[in-house]
Amino acid sequence: MRFGIPAGLAALALGLAMTLTPLPTLAAPAAPAVPTSAPAAPAGFAHPGVLNSRAQLDFVRAQVQAGRQPWKAAYDQMAASGYGSLSRTPRPRAVVECGSSSNPNNGCSEEREDAIAAYSHALAWYITRDARYAKKSIELMDAWSAKIKDHTGSNAPLQSGWAGSTWPRAAEIVKHTYTGGWPNQGRFATMLREVYLPEVIGGRPNSNGNWELIMMDAAVGISVHLDDRASYDRAMAVYLGRVPAYFYLAADGAQPAYPPRSSIDTPAELIDHWHGQSTFVDGLAQETCRDFGHTGMGIAAAMHVAETSRIQGLDLYPRFKDRFRHALGFHAAYELGAAVPSWLCGGKLTTGIGPATEVGYNALHTRLGVTLENTRRLTEGRRPAGTENHFEAWETLTHADNPN
Repeated sequence: MRFGIPAGLAALALGLAMTLTPLPTLAAPAAPAVPTSAPAAPAGFAHPGVLNSRAQLDFVRAQVQAGRQPWKAAYDQMAASGYGSLSRTPRPRAVVECGSSSNPNNGCSEEREDAIAAYSHALAWYITRDARYAKKSIELMDAWSAKIKDHTGSNAPLQSGWAGSTWPRAAEIVKHTYTGGWPNQGRFATMLREVYLPEVIGGRPNSNGNWELIMMDAAVGISVHLDDRASYDRAMAVYLGRVPAYFYLAADGAQPAYPPRSSIDTPAELIDHWHGQSTFVDGLAQETCRDFGHTGMGIAAAMHVAETSRIQGLDLYPRFKDRFRHALGFHAAYELGAAVPSWLCGGKLTTGIGPATEVGYNALHTRLGVTLENTRRLTEGRRPAGTENHFEAWETLTHADNPN
C-alpha cells in the first residue's frame, strides 16, 4: 500500500483546515498510557450536574416562559412527543437482552425510551414547575429500579451506556430540585451502582470508539449522581485517553493515537480500526468511514462528558478545542453536501449524523467564541434537535445559545 498526499484538494476551500499526512511504514510506537496524573473529581459535586447545571436550566426556563425561539419550539416538540406524555406507562424488565444492532431486542428499546421519557418529564418539571411531570419522571425511574437486575447479550455494555447516561440526567434534576419527595430515590441509586456502573466503568478499548465514549458518558453521570469520586476519576481517565484516539489532529503525528489499553498496536491494525482509512486529516473520526450515525453518537458522548466535567469544575473544552472544532466542522461539511474526495473512505460516505452537534457548537461558539460556519449552518438549520431514541435528547432546548 502506498501512502501520500491525495490529489484534488478542493475540500480545503470548504474551510476544513485539513492537513494531509501519510501513514508511516516504520514500526509503531507503543500505545499511549491512559492519563492518570491528577484526579478529575471535585472535592464536592455540583447538583444538578449531569449535562445540565442549575444555571443552564434556569436560562432555558426563562426562554421558554418568555416564548423565545428556538427554545419554545424545542420545548413544544418535547412535550408533544410520546416521551413527554403524562399518560406514558413504564415497561420495565428484570433482564434486558440486547444483541448486535439490538437483535434480539428484549427490552432494549423500552429501557432506552423510558429513560429518555424520565429525562423529558424532569425537564418539563423544571421548566413548568408542574408537579405532575416530576411525579411521572419518578414513576418511570421507580418502575425500573424495582425490577431490572441485569443486561445480557453482546450489546449489553453499549445498551447500559445508552440508558445509563440518560437516567442520571433525569435523577439529578428531580432529586435536587423537586421538593415533593422521592421515597425510592435510594433504590434508584442502588440500581445505578449495581446494575449499570459495573457494566460501563471498564470501557471497551478494542471496540469502536463510540462504545467507550458512550459508556464513559454513563459512568461519569452515574458517578456524579452517586457522589462517587473514585469512579468519576476512573471514568475520566478512560475518557481522556479515548478522545485523542477517536478524533484526529495533524498535531498528533503521522497517524492517530492507538486506543489506550487496547490490543491495537500496529499501523495495519490501526487502519483496520479506522475502517480502512489510511489518509488522516484534521477532524477525521475513527468511525467516519463506517457511518456518520455512529460517529455522531461518539461526538455527542464526547461533548456530554466535557459538559458535565465543566459543570463539575474542570473545563476540558480549552484542552480539546481544536480537536472538537475540527471534528464538528469536518463532518458538518459533508453532512451539508460537500463532494466526497476519492481519498476519503473510497469516495463514499454514509451521512446521517443525528442531533449530535448542539452541545459542542454551544460550548465552542457561544462560550469560547470559535467561528464554526459549517457547524452553525448544520446546527441552526436543523433546530429544534429532537432525539435519536438512544441517548441524545432535546439538546436545542437545553444548550442552544446557552451562555451558562
